[in-house]
Parts: sequence; C-alpha cells; structure tokens
Amino acid sequence: MGAINEFLARVPRRANGKRNWPSELKARIVAETLIEGETVNAVAKRYELIPSTVSDWRRMARQGKLVLPNLDGMDFVPVEIEAAVPVA
Repeated sequence: MGAINEFLARVPRRANGKRNWPSELKARIVAETLIEGETVNAVAKRYELIPSTVSDWRRMARQGKLVLPNLDGMDFVPVEIEAAVPVA
C-alpha cells in the first residue's frame, strides 16, 4: 500500500484540501474497474476514494464525458510483494 500512498501524495490538492483528479487519472481508475474480477469498491479503496465517486466517473465514461484509455493488448497481472529480508 506504500506505493499507492506515495502516488496519491502527488495528486494535486485544491485550496479546500480535496484532491484535484486529472481526467486522465480518472479514466485509468475507471478502466481498472472494468478488469474481470475487480470491483468498484476494491478500486475505490485502493485509491482512497469513496465508491460513489468512482461510480460517478464510470457514469461520465458511459456518457462520453470521460475518455477511457485504449486497453487493447494490455494485460494486468497480480503482483506479489515479499517482505524485505534483513541483512545480517
């Protein structure tokens, strides 16, 4: 989860403290929800979002207000991170 938190720290914030999500990033997050086996809730949790926000973005994509990236030929694979081994 550390990599996601570092990533989220770079998302610009508005004066009121809320994150200002660029359209390209919204589209990539929505695209993740379209992967077989993924859920809106799981993706929202990964990005520290409220699930209804991701659902709103999905609705925007269906209405053509948010252009999704071309995912043809792109495969997602699970990544397993092992704990660091202490050096003696």
